[in-house]
Amino acid sequence: MSALVPNPRFALPSLAAWLENPWPFAEHNPVRIEESKEDNQYVVRAELPGFDPEKNITVTAHDGLLTVRAEREAKETGDGRSEFYYGTFSRTVSLPAGADADQISAKYADGILEITMPYSEHPREKQVKIQVERD
Repeated sequence: MSALVPNPRFALPSLAAWLENPWPFAEHNPVRIEESKEDNQYVVRAELPGFDPEKNITVTAHDGLLTVRAEREAKETGDGRSEFYYGTFSRTVSLPAGADADQISAKYADGILEITMPYSEHPREKQVKIQVERD
C-alpha cells in the first residue's frame, strides 16, 4: 500500500473562506446576485463593491443569457496582507421568457449594479407573415 502524500501546492482554505464558500475545491466567484420580477420589470442586482463601473464592469445580453463581467487588477501593497479577490469575475443567468433584453438598462450605486428590463408574464406572440412563391 502507498501512503497519500499531500500536494505542497494545495493549501486548505481558512475557516473564513470555508464559511464563505463551503465547496473550497470549486472556483470562487465573488459576484453575488439576486434576481426578482417587480412591477413588470425583470431585475438583477449584482454586489460589486470597489469596482469602477465605467472601466471595469460590462453587461451583455445575448441568446437568452445575461452576463455581468467585472475585473479588478491587483495592486502591490508591500508586506501587508490582502483578502481581496483580483482578476476577472463573471456571472451569467438565463433570462426568463418574457424578458425584453432589447430594452435593458443598468445603473450602479453604492457598490450595487442593478440591471432592469421590461418583463411580461404573458409575452405577446409575434405572428410571422408567410411569403408565398408562385411558379
